[in-house]
Amino acid sequence: MSEFKSGFVTLIGRTNVGKSSIINRLVGEKVSAVTNKTQTTRKNIRAILNTKGSQIIFIDTPGLHRPKSKLSNVMIESAISSIPDVDVVVYVVEAISKRIDEPTLQKIIESNKKTILVINKTDLVDGKRVADIIEQYKNLHDFVAIVPLSVKQNINIDELQKEIERNLDEGPAYYDVEEYTDQTLRELVEETIREKALKLLQDEVPHGIYVQVDKMMTKKTRYNEKFFDINSTIFCLKESHKGIIIGKGGSMLKKIGSFAREDLEKMLNTKVNLNIWVKIDKDWINNSSVVKKYKYD
Repeated sequence: MSEFKSGFVTLIGRTNVGKSSIINRLVGEKVSAVTNKTQTTRKNIRAILNTKGSQIIFIDTPGLHRPKSKLSNVMIESAISSIPDVDVVVYVVEAISKRIDEPTLQKIIESNKKTILVINKTDLVDGKRVADIIEQYKNLHDFVAIVPLSVKQNINIDELQKEIERNLDEGPAYYDVEEYTDQTLRELVEETIREKALKLLQDEVPHGIYVQVDKMMTKKTRYNEKFFDINSTIFCLKESHKGIIIGKGGSMLKKIGSFAREDLEKMLNTKVNLNIWVKIDKDWINNSSVVKKYKYD
């Protein structure tokens, strides 16, 4: 009988390198918000991949960036803090980037953890560029594996999974095989609404918002059909941002709600009544009671 492997795996990398997309592709469920905006993931999210011979618990960390607020500091601290507690580190870089994040790489080297280098977005460069990157990183650290891939074109995702499993030890299943995340339903709803806002809003607005579910309960229609009744709030930093989020005649807010409701109904497998309000909180990014939600646990 072959051994069953399990372990915790963290994905580390700069903002917008594709960490969340990689996890969502591996797990086959939408666990982390995915947008083309930087700093989408604000806290470490666990996603669970169950296979016949293994259980891999992924930690999708916030993208590493230059801190500008208490929230930014907590996000970076959370990402780095995940390294000592895992079995394998997956360090994600972009094939299109010529910059090496030396401070992060140094922390990975100091951790002495098994580390897989992932070179994402290989569909945007030629083979010579990929070969040059591999050679460059080989000279910097002894990675247990280097996997060039493209999430967008689903290239080498299976190879990454195999390399992760290869580097895990024998162990138990930590979660039920039916689970794919340890986030609560409330957290998944907040992530879904925030993702839609990130995709639809102008660049200056998205990272000045956070979403809070105020009420979430199951109800029944007059025909005895179950549905989720959800009240939520998008908090923003400025009055001008509030106007952009709501849009002319409420058009933008309706669009955010419509796209979010569509995803939520698929995820919850039932009808959803989603109400979204917009409020101003001028200094929430420095508010300890809000920021503590994003600390690594």
